[in-house]
Amino acid sequence: MRLKKQYKGIFYIVISAFCFALMSMFVHLSGDLPSTQKSFFRNLVAAMFAGGILWKGQVPLRCKKENFLYLLLRSVFGTIGILCNFYAVDHLVLADASMLNKMSPFFAVVFSYIILKESVTWKQAMIVVGAFLGSLFVIKPTVSNMELIPSLIGLLGGIGAGAAYTMVRKLGELGEKGPFIVFFFSSFSCLVTLPYLIFDYHPMTLVQIGMLLLAGLSAAGGQFSITAAYCYAPAKEISVYDYSQIIFSSLLGFLVFGQVPDAWSWLGYGIILVMAVLMFLYNKRKSEKVILKED
Repeated sequence: MRLKKQYKGIFYIVISAFCFALMSMFVHLSGDLPSTQKSFFRNLVAAMFAGGILWKGQVPLRCKKENFLYLLLRSVFGTIGILCNFYAVDHLVLADASMLNKMSPFFAVVFSYIILKESVTWKQAMIVVGAFLGSLFVIKPTVSNMELIPSLIGLLGGIGAGAAYTMVRKLGELGEKGPFIVFFFSSFSCLVTLPYLIFDYHPMTLVQIGMLLLAGLSAAGGQFSITAAYCYAPAKEISVYDYSQIIFSSLLGFLVFGQVPDAWSWLGYGIILVMAVLMFLYNKRKSEKVILKED
């Protein structure tokens, strides 16, 4: 029974990875539009989906007073993460942008130590350092690299997402409902980007509107799939499968845009994936030891 739930968790997290890869593709296909404008439409769809779930479940649109700060921080960091990620998607190879965004689990470890005061072992710290070194092969921080700024912005997106996931973890511990967290964040992001949309609106074709709506639908599918995944199995058992997004992004980037990452990027992918597997195995072993002690 437990193994069956684990397989379901893996299935849903792979579906989530595919949905987020599709989101990046549709964002890129929407053309030369400001990241703020793209973010607004992406989050508008997610807010409508989450709002619909809350309305159907008759969940009140309010939070506990002690949760508000964490909801606000989750929304601020999440908005920064999305804006930076969308900018990177528009200016980098799709697989590079996705990999830099997938640095978020490693930064979540850092922020858990800084903000939540959770203990971090020297092994976890070394894995985080290894992942960061791997990201340098993707960023290629040289003066001659014309994609240096977009790469650094993409890494900033991963940092923002890592901080946001730390807040989500805290909110989960405080008993906040998942759909409300999504609704609060999506609504906040829409409100923040709305002034830019009003004063610096770029006219869109029907095709561009369609691409952004599809990006929003894909993002909503990704968010709800990953929520379902963690309902079936704990993160320590399935989180590493989230990196399948890099495979999907590489395939979509090649098939749709003819993009091929260079050798340095592939080396960076390999290092980061190895670090992800090591972190996955370390956390799983650590959790099993805790269970044995309790027994």
